[in-house]
Amino acid sequence: MTLIDPRPGMVAAMDALAVESGLVLDGEHFAANLGPPLDHVLRDFGAPEARIPALVDRFRAIYPELVVPRTVALPGADAAVRAARAGGGALVVTGKYAPNAALHLSTLGLEVDSLVGELWAAGKAQALRRHGAVVYVGDHRGDMLGAKAAGALAVGVTTGPCGRAELLAAGADVVLASLEEFPDWLAVELG
Repeated sequence: MTLIDPRPGMVAAMDALAVESGLVLDGEHFAANLGPPLDHVLRDFGAPEARIPALVDRFRAIYPELVVPRTVALPGADAAVRAARAGGGALVVTGKYAPNAALHLSTLGLEVDSLVGELWAAGKAQALRRHGAVVYVGDHRGDMLGAKAAGALAVGVTTGPCGRAELLAAGADVVLASLEEFPDWLAVELG
């Protein structure tokens, strides 16, 4: 919910997984609270621990067919990525499975310099530091924790499940209403 809106596909994929697995998995709830890793979500839904690895694998397998075609870029995503690239580079660090995240970027024509997947919250700091990120933009309190742990400027956008107050409480240095504000903000920040 920073660069893309995958919610319709996420509902479809989680609901399909529920039907296949016979478990009670709520696609609407899942899509409204995107951010945490899939194994955490499945635990929260009460999935048996022994079944979680297979459920994660199956979700990843159906994802390209059910999620990618239903996903749209959020307003300002393309301009934000171009501004980041012009300012030194565009790195995507996401909790998503990297091959599926790459499909989203490719399908939507969002060209980034690097992509690192399957990292959550403060765990994102390692990739952010390794790539020399000085600014990290995200829509979730976990993203703010990752930026702060990496020593990067934490920029929140209110396009995901977390509002302005929650992002600020998690350490956001600045909060934007959407990525449409990012290129102008970055131009001032880079001076």
